[in-house]
Amino acid sequence: MPTHSHTFVEKYDGMVGFGFNRETDERTVIYYLQKFSDDALMQAMVGRMTDAELCQIFDLLSDLLRRHLSESEYHRLFLKASHHH
Repeated sequence: MPTHSHTFVEKYDGMVGFGFNRETDERTVIYYLQKFSDDALMQAMVGRMTDAELCQIFDLLSDLLRRHLSESEYHRLFLKASHHH
């Protein structure tokens, strides 16, 4: 059974747009990130991205993970580790 899930993008039928309200903004970010991380899309894009673009994405995501998750949440939710020492 897969460890990761991307079901939101498959089920969401609401508005996709940014700047309307906080709830729509949050859902749009989830929608965009799940669409963006699609294996076929990433395979097409990652080789075309500059070193700076790759670094920018990595730094942004790493910073957000550090700021908004505890160490145990990082291991459980991001790394999908069943236990952490």
